[in-house]
Amino acid sequence: MSKSVSHIFGGEAKVKIMRLFIFNPTLAFTSSEVASRAKTNPNVARRELAILAKAGLIKKRGKGYMLNRAYRYLPAIGNFLIDANPLSEKEIVKKISVSGNVKLILISGIFLHNPDSRVDILIVGDHIKQGKLHTVMSTIEAELGKELRYAVFETGDFQYRMGIYDKLIRDILDSQHKKIFNKLGLEMKPAIHTS
Repeated sequence: MSKSVSHIFGGEAKVKIMRLFIFNPTLAFTSSEVASRAKTNPNVARRELAILAKAGLIKKRGKGYMLNRAYRYLPAIGNFLIDANPLSEKEIVKKISVSGNVKLILISGIFLHNPDSRVDILIVGDHIKQGKLHTVMSTIEAELGKELRYAVFETGDFQYRMGIYDKLIRDILDSQHKKIFNKLGLEMKPAIHTS
């Protein structure tokens, strides 16, 4: 988490909770769900929820809270929190790399303001430990405040799918994306194909 952003908003927990509501505008969360999703202390979550509700950013909904979509400064805060990505590309690579022999990490979606992308992260590698990867991804999700759409492929399977112009792979590579780690030595541009 960028220290400057957390200082501006009064702490890391508050920023994570704000992200959670802003990136999930139609969902209501109880305080225990907020603590779990933001990976923060339940007492801290309750305190921050009370502050954000008093400020008008969120509102009570039944037993939980949800984003107040009529909040006057919502567009400005939302844009700021999207641009102030709490994780650097280097940190994302470092976190994901512990899950196996990673050969390629490609980002899109939330990271590049591209809501139409099929995935936020594409991971290619060998001996990827799914349990470890799931833990890593939930940590990244807690920082971002949003569930990530991600796809994982073994290297051979990925190369085969590229060779047959697999629709998912083609959709990902044809949309806006950025390679933040690439040991495959591929240019990553699929060959020209006819539909």
